[in-house]
Amino acid sequence: MKTIRNLCLAALAALLLAPAVQAQDLPRFEKMVRQLSGAKYQGRGYARDGVRKAGKYIAREFQKSGVDAVTLQSFTLDINTFSGKMDMWADGRKLAPGIDFSMREYSPGVHGEFPVYHVDTLNFDADRMFADLARPEYANCLVCCEFWFTYNHREAFSKLQKAGACPNAGLLYEWTSPIKFYKAYGEKVVDKPIVWVTPEAIAGVKTVRLNVDNEFLKGYPTENVIAKVEGRRHDGCYVFTAHYDHLGNLGWKVYYPGANDNASGTAAIITLAQYYAEHRPEYDMYFIAFSGEDANLRGSTWFVEHPVVPLDQIRYLFNLDMIGDNNPVQYCEVSDAGMARYGLFEQINAEQGLFQALNRGELAANSDHYPFAVRGVPCIFLENQEGDAFPYYHTPNDNMKTIRLDSYIPVFKLVTSFVEKDCLSD
Repeated sequence: MKTIRNLCLAALAALLLAPAVQAQDLPRFEKMVRQLSGAKYQGRGYARDGVRKAGKYIAREFQKSGVDAVTLQSFTLDINTFSGKMDMWADGRKLAPGIDFSMREYSPGVHGEFPVYHVDTLNFDADRMFADLARPEYANCLVCCEFWFTYNHREAFSKLQKAGACPNAGLLYEWTSPIKFYKAYGEKVVDKPIVWVTPEAIAGVKTVRLNVDNEFLKGYPTENVIAKVEGRRHDGCYVFTAHYDHLGNLGWKVYYPGANDNASGTAAIITLAQYYAEHRPEYDMYFIAFSGEDANLRGSTWFVEHPVVPLDQIRYLFNLDMIGDNNPVQYCEVSDAGMARYGLFEQINAEQGLFQALNRGELAANSDHYPFAVRGVPCIFLENQEGDAFPYYHTPNDNMKTIRLDSYIPVFKLVTSFVEKDCLSD
């Protein structure tokens, strides 16, 4: 009898949970991630207008979700791009862009053949290095050194980036595989080319040939895509954010799909918009897909300087970035103003068994929550780090083969449960 009763209770619980499980719409989530990371959008970058095409797609998906309004918040940015020639040879061996090498985001293009000067990091002496570089055999050379060593000796190595300060042609920064590509400081172009390269590709190499094009886009127009679901009251709101831009291209053939970073977060806020459109919330809900995040938080910074809703009306903001992974421990960052209710996240997680733990890190300027956090907005940043997909972010292999969907539903439940309980606390 007890067994039958337990089975009945289990069946009742399954029926009660069915709408909640369907609310997360995992098939739609996966379909949108696949679409956004596809070749049509070319890494959602700027050189081939992939980011603008993606913005239009996101606006349509918000409309399909049944939201009350979709608006575009336009702004411009300056950005350096690499969508033309992208060739490199090391002692005659052809290297693979995005795999063996990539470009520093603020590098100019570079064309020619260059001797390589390998820095002696074990017996480093800056004066001896500059004396070596003045020798005829190293005229117009590329200086090769492990990146973190150059960072720790940046006073000396910064001179190697400036025209006229040293006769070298540029720099080769060694970075362990998988090689990364960044755009954060691409709003400028420095004097000399800087190339990221794996140690395996450059070890012992005497001559490098490069054929790399760059194009600097001045005043490139792009948009934040903003959707709204009206609540029963309008004296406060909740905001869900994710950036939809990514790194774009590295030459003619290579693009960065950005399935995890951050098609995953973008798709999640669209399914959240659908959920709240179908379950009318207590307060207004805003869903913001930011452009310009990978270009130094340009879109979110523009928003906080030109808000469509007063920042002091935001009850809580949830920034979802790279949630397409499978680490059972969920990384998060919380603003000072958000800490008062951080305990509610931990309570929900413990009660529902969503993640083994929430790992709260130090607040940093690493995603779109930060411009809000420094202005006193209560917010949390959720990013699933160190799972099987994490090593591939900012590489051409951040795609549908490497992404993991495990954290999507737990994140969905965590934020929707928080909103529900937070509203009940009024």
